[in-house]
Amino acid sequence: MKKTMLSTMIAGALLVSACNSEVEKPVVPQTETPTVEAVAKTEVVTATTGLSNDDKLATLSTYANIASANYSDAVKDAKTLQTAISAFVTEPTEATLQAAKDAWLVSRESYGTTEIFRLSNGPIDAEDGWVAETYGGVEGELNSWPLDENMIDYTTNANNERTSGNIIDTEGLFTPGGEDVTAVDVTTLTPEVLGALNTNGGDANVAAGYHAIEFMLWGQDQDYNNMIEDTISNGAMTAGQRPLTDFTADKLAERRLTYLNAVAEKMVDDLSVVASAWEDKVSGDKGLYRAALLEQLTGDQASKNIELSTALKQIFAGVGVFSKSELANERIAVAVLTPSEEDEHSCFSDNTHRDIALNYQGIKNVLLGEYKGEKVGPAFIDNLSTEEQAEIATLMADIETRIATINTLATTTMHFDYQIRPENEESVQNIVTLKNQLRRLGDQMVTVSKAYGISLTTNDVTDAEETQL
Repeated sequence: MKKTMLSTMIAGALLVSACNSEVEKPVVPQTETPTVEAVAKTEVVTATTGLSNDDKLATLSTYANIASANYSDAVKDAKTLQTAISAFVTEPTEATLQAAKDAWLVSRESYGTTEIFRLSNGPIDAEDGWVAETYGGVEGELNSWPLDENMIDYTTNANNERTSGNIIDTEGLFTPGGEDVTAVDVTTLTPEVLGALNTNGGDANVAAGYHAIEFMLWGQDQDYNNMIEDTISNGAMTAGQRPLTDFTADKLAERRLTYLNAVAEKMVDDLSVVASAWEDKVSGDKGLYRAALLEQLTGDQASKNIELSTALKQIFAGVGVFSKSELANERIAVAVLTPSEEDEHSCFSDNTHRDIALNYQGIKNVLLGEYKGEKVGPAFIDNLSTEEQAEIATLMADIETRIATINTLATTTMHFDYQIRPENEESVQNIVTLKNQLRRLGDQMVTVSKAYGISLTTNDVTDAEETQL
């Protein structure tokens, strides 16, 4: 298999990108609204390849090894978060609250890079077939957003009034808002109860997962009346400021602590199911998906094996859709072009800059066959021509420069929710250009797929239901 040092190429391109960024700093005029990049035409690549099936399986094995290691780390960090929450519940102090927040932030580091394994009919979010039946497609239980936080607990609304009628302050049956709702008995808050409530009545009715925990730890971080004035949490470097008294002196303090314990337990359980699918030995459902992906199942289980070309096509399309439609469009474009603090990913903790960086790092990991900066094995990118690799390296270097700018601003000057404000023209332009470059990177999966004998179009790497702006 032909291999080139794409990481070195990206590093070299980063130097050029950094130099160029000093020369040209485009600013979006206030009268001009950036628009989501339109694909002028659908590019069709006819697939031809000389790669053997063994070569293709070797790259799939790298992909599976990265998934296994990444999900293992995510479970470990989720369990650490659960331990920190348990300590806070036992003794709610400023110190234990901060420790729980810190553990949540660490847990997002490992989970953020796993998101690249979405959208490929894998165990995290398969919607039908034996994979969905076996592992449950629990992505919506783990990472649903944006959420309607006042379904969980109180918020301060646009009229500066404290809301009520939520899970925390309800005794007995709770009926979520929305359509086709089912009333749930919330007398005792358990993982099962939260599962019955999650997305009950609509996608925004989130009761479980990382962002439910985030809201409970940080509380509200936006002014629903006026995002620009922001009388709720003033300051470009201020996240949500839920008071400790919510967990100590308030009449519903014990209920909030019970909720936190239950949501942390459910999150660890759900994530552990997904991680088990990637184990390298088959034992019941554990390791079953990985073995099927690598066509290793025999006997009665052999029918579950995923045909090689099907597996590759699903993965390549999934990487493209995640980069182009999920990360670039739903997580970046919607927030910056609206602009809407509600639509930034981690809006309560102001950790969105890390979500973006980690989601991109996940893309980079699978393309380069790396994890934590170390080469894992043969990579999808290795089989492209030198010219094709150079083009992608240049694109990725520019993306990394723009993400670095977002991170620097978020840690020194202004969080992402201020970077997307229209008056901050330079940061808005940087984010909009990042969005466009990530969409271009998604389209590059058409080229990557060609090297493996897979024909994709730019439509195949675009979610037909992505938000139109």
